[in-house]
Amino acid sequence: MPANRCPNPSCEYFNRALPNNAKVCPWCSTPLGNVVSSTPEPSSQPAPSQQQPSQPPPSQQPPIQYQRPPTNQPNYEVPQQAPVDYSTVYQQRVSYPSTPPVYTPPPQRAPLLKLIHTTGREFNLVGEGGYIGRRSQSPGIAPPEIDLTGIPSEGIISRRHARVDWDWSQNAYMIVDMSTNGIYLNNTSLTPGMQYRLFNGDSLRFGQDNLVNFTVYVV
Repeated sequence: MPANRCPNPSCEYFNRALPNNAKVCPWCSTPLGNVVSSTPEPSSQPAPSQQQPSQPPPSQQPPIQYQRPPTNQPNYEVPQQAPVDYSTVYQQRVSYPSTPPVYTPPPQRAPLLKLIHTTGREFNLVGEGGYIGRRSQSPGIAPPEIDLTGIPSEGIISRRHARVDWDWSQNAYMIVDMSTNGIYLNNTSLTPGMQYRLFNGDSLRFGQDNLVNFTVYVV
């Protein structure tokens, strides 16, 4: 009686003698319906009974389940935040000037005016303008900015003998004669009520008798 053999070329029992009563190949479960030959062929492999126990075919093996390797890192989940409605967020409006600010330089200071008497006494003008004269004996009258009280021949000098002011357009001190006995600038008589420039080193005389003389310094 011909022996049953496995017809599956990829099976390990391919073309090997199987029990006559076997319906399927014990390895690959292929139905045994074909008879190859009854003549046994020499084989170097041992009989099926001497081989290792048969294993179920791949189709009958349970599927391999993948398991995630253990890790010591904690599983952090980012909390979900509600979307922000920016239409309700209040934004303060910043108002900008329509024109850029104009640079304002710091205020300038006029130079110092000094009158040096022939006796060596020095009289300074405080501020950019004021009167030259003598202090009044009447109470309530403010003294002049350049008070010449106490110099020799002070009777020649009026209470408001002259007015001096710094003129920014002329860049110089201007003097106006307001006296009774007159003023001489570099031996030139000044016209009352008119302005004259004072330069550094000018000679200034009050009265006609050449008794009250000053040298002008602008520093």
